[in-house]
Amino acid sequence: MSREACIAERFRPFGASIFAEMTRLANQHKAVNLSQGFPDFDGPDGAKQAAIAAIHAGHAQYARMIGVPDLNRAIADSWAARGYGTIDPEANVTVTSGCSEAIINTLVGILNPGDEVIFFEPYFDFYTAGAAMAGATPKFVALHPPRKGESAFWLDPNELRAAFTPRTRAILVNTPHNPTGKVFTREELEMIAGLCREHDVIAITDEVYEHLIYEKSLPHIPMATLPEMWDRTITLSSMGKTFSLTGWKVGWAIAPPHLSAGVRAAHQFMTFSTATPLQYGAAAAIREPGDYSVRLRELFASNRDRLSAALRDCGLIVHPSHSTYFLMADHSPLGFADDRAFVTHLIEKIGVAAIPPTGFYNRKELGKPLVRFAFCKKAETMDEAIKRLRALRPAM
Repeated sequence: MSREACIAERFRPFGASIFAEMTRLANQHKAVNLSQGFPDFDGPDGAKQAAIAAIHAGHAQYARMIGVPDLNRAIADSWAARGYGTIDPEANVTVTSGCSEAIINTLVGILNPGDEVIFFEPYFDFYTAGAAMAGATPKFVALHPPRKGESAFWLDPNELRAAFTPRTRAILVNTPHNPTGKVFTREELEMIAGLCREHDVIAITDEVYEHLIYEKSLPHIPMATLPEMWDRTITLSSMGKTFSLTGWKVGWAIAPPHLSAGVRAAHQFMTFSTATPLQYGAAAAIREPGDYSVRLRELFASNRDRLSAALRDCGLIVHPSHSTYFLMADHSPLGFADDRAFVTHLIEKIGVAAIPPTGFYNRKELGKPLVRFAFCKKAETMDEAIKRLRALRPAM
């Protein structure tokens, strides 16, 4: 029996994870890994000490399905402290094994076969895999690279409106946005919210990069806080990006009870519960964040600026990144055939790994001129990457 025959049809279009593939190639060629989005340094001591204390205190058994009470309360208190409103930690918060699981729980838990769900492309590849698991049909709306005189990826309102049909059940909005670094503006979010209300559609928001915004003029605005949107929004986030603890896989979904029911219906059979000691560590970090996220933003903003300058010096067109820890650049001035050819050259000849973003597009032609770099690294790691990039030359 062939390997292909052993993979369920719903997963065959996806193949191997592009993140794992690029990291493997980076290791093989001893390249500086600016592909997969994980820091090469550790998170805050307070979180680690709280997790260790939880282990020593005997918190070694299954947690509650919806989360350790202390973490649910910490998430709810943080939501309120930022002015988003008062929520019930028991009814409105569901702790998951990272935001990745929260995405799958939500899509599988609320979508039925034949439902349509709208994604913006480029997208995080878990979105389309989750739709496949649910038997739902994805519809795609493009985020286009900045036009002359503009500073952010943009969407066409007409294309967005046309994506809504009588079969549309949900739209997934990732803001701040991976991989473009876009922060959706209030005007854009209100337009999306209006279409959700008009068509009776659920809004799913992936907000894992909510604390990694570098421009004061572009504040993070949760969709759930817009008028008449709380009852139709599921807000997803995690502590991994904010506290550089991506391997802990502690995330959550915030939603009204009728939507939390859908998330929990799937969660109880996906993982049931998330690692108990790590939930205590996450609660400690959320309650006492100190200045960790401030220092993280300062480091990442500096990394972004230095990497952007280096890439421009090499001849790439660098698109502004206002958030997350990614930036997109256009490699087409260098003459490579597509994103795969460019990234292969980058890894094998230059010693720097990046991501070819066609895997984040339904319309592959939109991603072929582009490349994604991650700048969530120590300053010295970025120094070495920038040093190596000086050898980059146009394809002959």
